[in-house]
Amino acid sequence: MREQDPKERIKNFNEVPYGYNEDEAVKEALRCLQCKKPLCVKGCPAEIDIPAFIKAISETRFNDAILIIKKTNNLPAVCGRVCPQEDQCEKLCVLRRKGNPINIGNLERFAADWELKNKSQKENTVLAKDCKGTKIAVIGAGPAGLACSADLAKMGYCVTLFEALHKPGGVLTYGIPEFRLPKNIVLKEVEEIEKLGIDLKYNYVIGKIKTIDKLREQGFKAFFISTGAGLPYFMGMEGENLNGVYSANEFLTRVNLMKAYKFPEYDTPINIGKKVAVVGAGNVAMDSARCALRLGAEKVYIVYRRTEDEMPARIDEIHHAKAEGVEFYLLTSPVKIIGDEKGEVKKLVCLKNKLGTPDESGRRRPVPIEGSEFEMDMDTVIIAIGNGPNPILLDTIKGIKLTRKGNIEAGTDTGQTNVEDIFAGGDIVTGSATVIAAMGAGKISAKAIDQYLNG
Repeated sequence: MREQDPKERIKNFNEVPYGYNEDEAVKEALRCLQCKKPLCVKGCPAEIDIPAFIKAISETRFNDAILIIKKTNNLPAVCGRVCPQEDQCEKLCVLRRKGNPINIGNLERFAADWELKNKSQKENTVLAKDCKGTKIAVIGAGPAGLACSADLAKMGYCVTLFEALHKPGGVLTYGIPEFRLPKNIVLKEVEEIEKLGIDLKYNYVIGKIKTIDKLREQGFKAFFISTGAGLPYFMGMEGENLNGVYSANEFLTRVNLMKAYKFPEYDTPINIGKKVAVVGAGNVAMDSARCALRLGAEKVYIVYRRTEDEMPARIDEIHHAKAEGVEFYLLTSPVKIIGDEKGEVKKLVCLKNKLGTPDESGRRRPVPIEGSEFEMDMDTVIIAIGNGPNPILLDTIKGIKLTRKGNIEAGTDTGQTNVEDIFAGGDIVTGSATVIAAMGAGKISAKAIDQYLNG
């Protein structure tokens, strides 16, 4: 796919890939073999009829293509941009055995973008059934909550979606940068979901403003918790309290949700200095590194304790980070942050590693090399090693079972918890995962809630 030149894009927050034009989309769609037993569909948590929508594109029936996608996926423009298709639908594509699989994600994005440009959204809106009067509360308007709400509304339930922040989308809005996922696209797709009759309430922190017990008293018959993993993890090393140390969660929220990149138009400045180290190697780490470059950092480093083969980030994100000039310090573990007399970050102290035996994740464990300590001059350190569940809501739910890490225990095939009217899905259950996995969990729970309410 055509994209912005790396030398230019690090100066702006505009979307990096340009997307297919009609000719490019048709040409790519014509590569599809239209398999009788399409394995790609098995790799899609949103259960999209992939061959059908690709065939529609190949025949220039672009509106038919988006309608096919929307039967099971209410966030196609989002998924086309940020889902890890290379590990899901495209991984199972038959053509992958001989070379390049069909670019399913790019084609989904094309269909969604075509609709935004060419078709009245009103014409393509899937209308909800008349509300049955059965009230369901969905807590958290991220990918899982949006998917669950949409499916329940289509079934005819009266859905109220409670969101703690002032904008919808969860990680789509506060976590993923504008150059990967433009926020106007998120808002447009959420507006489509609202048209299904969902009552979306903002600035509403369940656990503080109201508890689930109070909502039960108001007549809500089932609950879906999709509050994500918004509590950042730190390493516990010396110097993490210095000025210039951020969690990736705070850093990206200030950049994306609070528009720090538009300062002084928005009142959220971030002073990152010239040299920035990002600790971690997932998508969040890559997003943080690429944002730091665009905010004016001269040198940005990914500091990761394993090798590139073990990086959890998408291949595309690693490629884009490298192309933009991010440098990678691999087999490297931070052990201390040194500050100056003003309490500002001055140096990052690290150790070199070698890989040992595999750990519980299946990846080889990093083992520190004795005597390998070295220092890096640094102005800013961003910790991007993952997030956990925020306890504000969970502390108010009596008897609900949590995992050792504080996530909700829920059935993988239903999302139901040990409290029979409470279901959960997304990062609050799995820990930090993908957007499409969260959406899949929301769809699973919507079906299970319908079954629960109907005995």
